Amino acid sequence: MSAHTSDRAVLSPQVEVKPVSFPRVLHSEWVKLWSLRSTYWTVFATLGAMVLFAVLIGLSANIEESEAAADGEMAIGIGYYFAQVVVAVLGVLTITGEYTTGMIRSTLAAVPARVPALAAKAVVVAAVGFVLGVVGVALAYLASYPFFGEDAAPLADPEIQRIFWGTGLYLAGVGLLGLGLGAILRHTAGAVTLILGVLLMLPTLWQLLMSASDWFLTSLPYLPSLAGERIATPAIADTGAEGIQALSPWAGFGVFMVYVLLTFGVAALLLRRRDA
Repeated sequence: MSAHTSDRAVLSPQVEVKPVSFPRVLHSEWVKLWSLRSTYWTVFATLGAMVLFAVLIGLSANIEESEAAADGEMAIGIGYYFAQVVVAVLGVLTITGEYTTGMIRSTLAAVPARVPALAAKAVVVAAVGFVLGVVGVALAYLASYPFFGEDAAPLADPEIQRIFWGTGLYLAGVGLLGLGLGAILRHTAGAVTLILGVLLMLPTLWQLLMSASDWFLTSLPYLPSLAGERIATPAIADTGAEGIQALSPWAGFGVFMVYVLLTFGVAALLLRRRDA
């Protein structure tokens, strides 16, 4: 009886095991991201912040009736500053959350090469950040249009188009930077503190140190946030306050992406060498 059962077990068809491929890893990371409540709160907070400040600028324009307040470009070009905080935290949580719960062991066991798992997370975070940026600017435009009317930012203007798509590119980069730092530190509080310090506190510190050395004055435009945000902000003069030479939008974004790529290079190296 046991021999007969054994023969049936041997002759039973084997379950087909599909190989691990990058599209499958990408799909897995997409499902994991949208299975978290924090992702939906991130979407709501990002779009809400961009619309809110567009409305506030529109209200200010009507109350003060001044040219500085009635700036349609500013209404759609300022929301990124607040949205970057939320997207940066999302990038961090995408990987540190797995280290906190221990899910990272299952992820790396399913993807032994490890780097494809990090690359899939990067694609998902970048896609979400880009879409949030573009949609946020579009909603900010719609929300502020009733306040500006004919003075609203002209959509056909190349500079306005740059703000539309540039905001998406910048937020995608911010999410990637948060993801890279999260992969390096593997600790939510530490990575969030570091990314917010780089984006928000570092430029202020640099400006305080400019009086001590001309080097800080020269290097200020090359800081990650100041370089990256040039692609998402309205055009400004090449020479700013105190003789600061501002980078062009695409040059600034290129500098910012160098920081992102360096961070990911370190993150990929440590991911391969360290235990989960």
